Amino acid sequence: MSCAVAVSNISMSTVFSPTNSRVSSSLFCKPSTSSSSSSTTTSAVPKRHRPARIDIPIVPSSFLALETPRGGNDDITRREIEVEEEEFCVYSKRGRKAATEDRYSATVGILGDPKQAFFGVFDGHGGAKAAEFASKHMEKNIMKELSSRGVEQIEEAVKSGYLLTDSEFLKEDVRGGSCSVTALITNGHLVVSNAGDCRAVMSRGGVSEPLTDDHKPSRPDERERIESLGGYVDYCHGGWRLQGTLAVSRGIGDQHLKQWVIADPETKIFRLESDCEFLILASDGLWEKVSNDEAVDVVRTLCFDSNRRPLITACKKIADMAVSRGSADDITVMLIKLGNFL
Repeated sequence: MSCAVAVSNISMSTVFSPTNSRVSSSLFCKPSTSSSSSSTTTSAVPKRHRPARIDIPIVPSSFLALETPRGGNDDITRREIEVEEEEFCVYSKRGRKAATEDRYSATVGILGDPKQAFFGVFDGHGGAKAAEFASKHMEKNIMKELSSRGVEQIEEAVKSGYLLTDSEFLKEDVRGGSCSVTALITNGHLVVSNAGDCRAVMSRGGVSEPLTDDHKPSRPDERERIESLGGYVDYCHGGWRLQGTLAVSRGIGDQHLKQWVIADPETKIFRLESDCEFLILASDGLWEKVSNDEAVDVVRTLCFDSNRRPLITACKKIADMAVSRGSADDITVMLIKLGNFL
């Protein structure tokens, strides 16, 4: 077998306004072919066969020797990013790659209204270009669509914003893609959308409530959609993959698989009530190892019961739980205090 490992270097960005964010490192393996040659020889000369060829993957030197962090949120090699504000906090921990492919965005005070906000976590694969692009353009595109459609068509506006971001990125003619989960808070409502396996989980009265459903090729409806379009889903390298390569079925980018990887988000809209305590947005580096209930319980125990410790403490705790259980992926966790927007 011969395998190649794809590694990319990227940066972390955060968007604040007005005062003031599948397979990652996936292995693509296919059987090597070996050849043997023989020629007519006398019985006194034994036949010799050429051994099967061994392909050794070329790994970038940056993967082997990590650069010393220079500081600052935009440093491509920084292992950890921490941001804490009154309304939210973000903790991002780089996995085993030379640079993180996760991005996030946060805007509090849209149109000068402190009760309106936009948050997003974007998990890149095959490089960070798509995640970087989405973190800079998703909010703008959604708000543009919302302003032209009105709040009564908010789900359609979000979908158009996702699709517009996708089409704009495809024009960049750059490989790679990104999963996305976003939360728009407006007019007393929480609008949560996702494309891919980034996930949103809310604590309602102390009980975890998943607000998104991961878009995996193994999901029955996603598999049916893919196969109806002439694609296939196969079990490869420990998971179900689209066309034998990608472990997600929706997202921004992935131009070479665009026939099957769609950017259409699934959206849920909730009225914010007093029992809506907090929202967790996180990349799959967390959710692969930490359950919804565990994440909510840790946050409530550390920050919403009698202890009242800073939110960033809980972000770090659940990220460290994932790492201790074997997560090697980038992990980005965003906590949003929903009570601030009532």
